[in-house]
Amino acid sequence: MKKIIEYINKKVLISAVRLHSATVFTKILAGILTTKFIAYYINPEGMALIGNMRSFLKSMQSIGSLGIYNGVVKYISDFKNDAVKLSKTLSTAYYLGFLSTVLISLLTYYNAELINNFLFSDQYDFIYVIKIMALALPFYSLNLFSFSIMNGFAKYSFLMIINIIGQIMGLSVTLLLIWQNNIDGALISVVISPSLMFLITLVGILNRKNFTSMIKVTSIDVAWLKKFSPYALMAVVSGIAFPFVIIAIRNHIISVEGLKEAGFWEAMNRISSYYLMFVNSIMALYFLPRFAEIENKQEFRDEIFDFYKTIIPVFALGLLVIYLLRPLIVTLLLTDEFIPVEDLFGWQILGDFVKVLSVVIAYQFIAKKMFWHFIITEMFLLLMTYFTSIYLIDIYGVKGANMAHFVSYVLYYIVILIIFGSSLFGLIEDEPHDLT
Repeated sequence: MKKIIEYINKKVLISAVRLHSATVFTKILAGILTTKFIAYYINPEGMALIGNMRSFLKSMQSIGSLGIYNGVVKYISDFKNDAVKLSKTLSTAYYLGFLSTVLISLLTYYNAELINNFLFSDQYDFIYVIKIMALALPFYSLNLFSFSIMNGFAKYSFLMIINIIGQIMGLSVTLLLIWQNNIDGALISVVISPSLMFLITLVGILNRKNFTSMIKVTSIDVAWLKKFSPYALMAVVSGIAFPFVIIAIRNHIISVEGLKEAGFWEAMNRISSYYLMFVNSIMALYFLPRFAEIENKQEFRDEIFDFYKTIIPVFALGLLVIYLLRPLIVTLLLTDEFIPVEDLFGWQILGDFVKVLSVVIAYQFIAKKMFWHFIITEMFLLLMTYFTSIYLIDIYGVKGANMAHFVSYVLYYIVILIIFGSSLFGLIEDEPHDLT
């Protein structure tokens, strides 16, 4: 325990705890309360339908933003003292994102019936929810753009406050809608909650008119599109393709096992996301900037093994406790109707453990702009997740999807170790700086 405390103090305590712990805690609490309300006021079947809506929304948000706002954060940091380049960055990103989002919104609105049948089948009529989502998408995009500006200028405290207020506001709206309208209210809350935060962000942006004054049509630079293209490619894979793979797996569970079983799988995924959130935030906060600084294999190896020796044992112990307490967790977070979810914990936890082992190394792809490595390995993971899920679901039922989660991440981990094998296990020379 002493080692874990020293590790956090040394590497992530200042940034993670001071700036993000409250935000992460709020997100986890909001997610737990939302899940409890869904389980209590709706049912497992509704949980599955809501899962499909959430996955589709994530995909549309990624398509609308084109993934360029991750690039905005980087280039604002690089050019914040160069007014001309900064204006080109903001203007190009804003108008490109705006046009893309409006186009996606129109396509979504006028194809709402087709999308409804894809997500829910023709047995359900939630076309109006999809149209509401289409109308809300531009506000989400504007909020993401505003967040990117604040992030690029390192306005972390302001971002933390906005996040916390937004989470509380979104939670209040979500719980009220579920309480009043059950499944309809839950679906509506899914599509409007991310956009509501723009109301708060707008106040912060308007109070910083020096940002908005730099966004001009005349400052659009086509050459900047090339700078944003790697981020767009990454968004296509992780932000767009992955949610559709999850929808496809969930729909296969529905067709083979039934809607209720798909709801059990969705509930397990939600629980998994809660306990992974803190670990993921630590990795994102520390390893992305740290890996960007590293210029030799020895430092890279030291960071990975240090993480393995300090965080991983505690994480493994935490997962073991979660597994042993799974009946209590299901009772607290869900209802007795979700008791079958207890059978899904084992494979899910194993998969999550391997996921953390692999993802911490894979952050190097982003830190060192190894975009093609990222895209190829992500595509491999997506394909393995989909095909192993379909195969194992047909044999073992809904548990097969959780088994596939473990198998696919083991295969992904093997690929990551092969790519970084020389950095992690090979002989280290004094001069080379190539980390692959």
